[in-house]
Amino acid sequence: MAKTEEKAAKDLPRIERIGDEDLDASILRRFPLPFLKKNLVLPLRRKDGLLPVAVSGLEAVFALNEIERTAGGPVTPVLADRQEILDAINRSFDRLSGSAKEVIDGLDSESLDSLSVNWEEPKDLIDLGDEAPVVKLLNSLLFEAVRDRASDIHIEPYEKDVEVRFRVDGVLHPVLSPPKALQEALVSRVKIMAGLDIAEKRLPQDGKIRLLVAGKDIYVRVSIIPTSHGERTVLRLLDSKAEVIAFPRLGLDPGQARTLDSLLSKNSGIILVTGPTGSGKTTTLYSALSRMNSTERNIITIEDPVEYQLKGVGQMHVNPKIGLTFAGGLRSILRQDPDVIMVGEIRDRETAEIAIQASLTGHLVLSTLHTNDTASSITRLVDMGIEPYLVASSITGVLAQRLVRVLCPDCKKEVLPGEEAPLFREPPERLWAAAGCGKCLGTGFRGRVGIFEFLVPGPELRPLILKNQDAGTIKKTALAGGMRTMLDDGLEKARKGMTSVKEVLRVIQDED
Repeated sequence: MAKTEEKAAKDLPRIERIGDEDLDASILRRFPLPFLKKNLVLPLRRKDGLLPVAVSGLEAVFALNEIERTAGGPVTPVLADRQEILDAINRSFDRLSGSAKEVIDGLDSESLDSLSVNWEEPKDLIDLGDEAPVVKLLNSLLFEAVRDRASDIHIEPYEKDVEVRFRVDGVLHPVLSPPKALQEALVSRVKIMAGLDIAEKRLPQDGKIRLLVAGKDIYVRVSIIPTSHGERTVLRLLDSKAEVIAFPRLGLDPGQARTLDSLLSKNSGIILVTGPTGSGKTTTLYSALSRMNSTERNIITIEDPVEYQLKGVGQMHVNPKIGLTFAGGLRSILRQDPDVIMVGEIRDRETAEIAIQASLTGHLVLSTLHTNDTASSITRLVDMGIEPYLVASSITGVLAQRLVRVLCPDCKKEVLPGEEAPLFREPPERLWAAAGCGKCLGTGFRGRVGIFEFLVPGPELRPLILKNQDAGTIKKTALAGGMRTMLDDGLEKARKGMTSVKEVLRVIQDED
């Protein structure tokens, strides 16, 4: 019997890829999403009076009968890979539920009155948070943020309105302006999902939410602070199962990648990654850890928070409320016989001292600093109170970085060099600029890539560090020795058409 079914399945017509053009929103809305996922079936757009249904095998016979009854017409099975069907179901989520704007447009004045807050007679916040429109609105915002590759959702209250903005590729974009009456209900719903105190409005609160959005396991960090017009909420979205980015995709050129590989192969020393918040430091460190990860090495990290899970790596989350700080956790890690240690951030002298001592006693240490460039990282450690000779003997490499947006390959336009030409040592014959299309949400950019400045202290630099020279002198000497600045790296990427000169200058500003 099984062989007969297998043969019958092979005789079915096959679809290799289910595109958006194969889907019909009016048909999809008739079927609950759980039903489609459970049975792994997906109705497609009607053809010649028949309703094709993507299936992975003939075990979906019951589901086909149900679809036929619901659709009110004959169906024809079409064979597709299981993962292709599941991916298409997840992509069609926005067709099966209204967008955030549609949820807002669907609210009438009576619904808004029921949600508005009477300050003299306050409503139960739990009841506010459980109102169906609020649940739908927040769910739609979360899905749209994941779909649009947003890293953050900002819910910002003002005197007479509320603004919702997404941060996509490092830049905030207005998305929605819900009625002011929804403000408290929306924040309360976030608090309920994050397990926060919904009655507390006077103090900042932090929490976390774990979601499954279109098949992606999303970890959401929630931050709520009180303002004069209500509570301001920021949700940071992290894909906990995101693929660790390889060195070339980070933006490191072959020479930089080889140098970093060489430093990672050592058994001791400190490698620092520097830059402001949101410059991709953690992503670079995870990429480095993934490159070193093997059964022969004991790798332990201490982070705030643990953003991505790495198999085979011990990851510790700091918790200052119970006294687990970077310094305290680092001391404990040293008793775990580690080969490689990653410290999320060096914030104080104590953490810096322990990290340096660990590097001098046969451990490879990776960490981050909040400084603008490579040379200022050296002087920052000295300013923390670390002796210059310890800095000179422990630091093996400093990588400063920023993130620039990548030009959308579907709409970028070629331009002639104008005022930007003098920035280049050898003016290019052509450059590229942002245009804007549907695939990049009209921004002209899609995705980001790093621009880097890599300082490796050598014989010419260590004497300067020992003499506690200023950052300017150290950088000048490094440049004379062949170091390339972030501006130079960014301009090279602009020359290759990866980004625009305007974008590089926006990110670098006047730092170089």
